[in-house]
Amino acid sequence: MDEIFDVIILGAGPAGLSAGIYTSRARLKTLILNEGTTGGQVILTHEIANYPGVETIPGYQLINTMKKQAKSFGCKIKANLNITNINLNNDIKEIEVNSKDTYKAKSVIITTGGKPRSLGIKGEDEFKGKGVSYCATCDGDFYTDKEIVVIGGGNSALEEADSLTKYASKVTIIHQFDHFQATQYYVDKAKANPKINFIMESEPREILGGQSVNKIKIENLKSGEFSEIVIDGVFIFVGYVPGTDKFKNLIELTDRNEIVTDTEMKTSVNGVFAAGDCIKKRFKQVSTAVGDATVAALSSIEYINNSIN
Repeated sequence: MDEIFDVIILGAGPAGLSAGIYTSRARLKTLILNEGTTGGQVILTHEIANYPGVETIPGYQLINTMKKQAKSFGCKIKANLNITNINLNNDIKEIEVNSKDTYKAKSVIITTGGKPRSLGIKGEDEFKGKGVSYCATCDGDFYTDKEIVVIGGGNSALEEADSLTKYASKVTIIHQFDHFQATQYYVDKAKANPKINFIMESEPREILGGQSVNKIKIENLKSGEFSEIVIDGVFIFVGYVPGTDKFKNLIELTDRNEIVTDTEMKTSVNGVFAAGDCIKKRFKQVSTAVGDATVAALSSIEYINNSIN
């Protein structure tokens, strides 16, 4: 394909669509390429109640609004593709999709996001957004005065469990080992919280429910015995997987495969920017992804304008 875009954005979640709104509104020829369904993880969220300026909104509806807005400024969006090759070495970047079509651009913004690491147990996918959550900040207030379990034993699990006690009447942490991988500060804080209980040396085997979660089946790894706990929600914090596999050896990544950026969202490669949950940062929210993307888009606009001049 001979057409050269000003910007190609890889990923069509909140970060990618926000970047597309900014670059296309600046009259840069913009193309968004997405491997899955437009929207990313957000479309799995039943209700978003902490996005500034919006009281409550389903995830898919927020994405549809962003998509419509980007398109209104001339942004092109192609979804459900397979990105088969990426060349970022030259002034003109090349992205091959489906092993046949190559798209070219003067700059690239990577917004490929990521996803929480799943347990892979029965009922987990079925009850996502219906009692299974991966974000305390997003969903904690839905469990006011209810009993929930937290799966995990690292810093995130213990920190989020402590945070969830602001809402839940009881939080039970289920962990596979007899000790935690978290720093002692978070361990001590969790143990000092009267609302937090612990079930150690155990693993979840199945999440059960009707319209929503109402039980979790666990196995004691020492005795091999199974038991069921009546609960209203399951929060899973067993790690996070950034969507950066295709960028290994192309740009600088951390040891956790997160993209390294500076404060202007520039990566280690000239003309390549990144934003959202795929970059190295602590807090992963829709609003932070949108903020990152705004900076990345403005940096890309500046890069294109400087290259013209």
